[in-house]
Amino acid sequence: MTRKAEYIKGDQYLFKNRTVNIEELAERKYLLSLEKQFSMKAGHVIAITTNKTIEPRIYSLCNGENDEYLQVLFDLHPEGELTPQLAILNPGDNIFVSKPYGSFMPVSDQNMWWIATGTGIAPFRAMMRSGYKPELLLHGARQASNFYFEREFKTALKENYYRCSSGTDGVADYYGRVTSFIDKKNSLPANNKYYLCGRALMVVELRDLLISKGIPYENIISEIFF
Repeated sequence: MTRKAEYIKGDQYLFKNRTVNIEELAERKYLLSLEKQFSMKAGHVIAITTNKTIEPRIYSLCNGENDEYLQVLFDLHPEGELTPQLAILNPGDNIFVSKPYGSFMPVSDQNMWWIATGTGIAPFRAMMRSGYKPELLLHGARQASNFYFEREFKTALKENYYRCSSGTDGVADYYGRVTSFIDKKNSLPANNKYYLCGRALMVVELRDLLISKGIPYENIISEIFF
């Protein structure tokens, strides 16, 4: 069945969708599940808004390609326009979403390192749940509650899942930021693909660090969260 866009915002075609579930994973961190109207690929994003007056925001999908629902992980910003509305959604409430799209795509024929901080872990969950496995996943967080989907990653990736903590609550495989972990590596596999997802400062700093250690620019794929 062909679906008709509800309205157009800029260059985004938005379709009416329905909230399936919303769960608070940690303080002000939510997992939103939506109807799966269109197929998607691991690494895709969608634009979301709750009504036509609020500018859509882009979120990475964190569900697997064959999962029943679309899922996004988001931070609640109390001063923001959209996320306070997302956080109070109830199952059955209407929402507007775009078709999935994007270019932050994994490769199946080359070794990958995945590096994420904060809610930047979202696309890597989608990749993992879609059958992709990295040589290493570096997951950076300040405290234990911010290692979202930790149990899933540990089960699927085992010792290839590595937690980097800049906090002091004693839960980590490495105590320090992901950039510090990479900086202390004497050598890195130059032919690997390096996927970076998180805040702009982390991504830029880490990209420059990888290049300084001999990683070709074209082997670094990044997605920035604002």
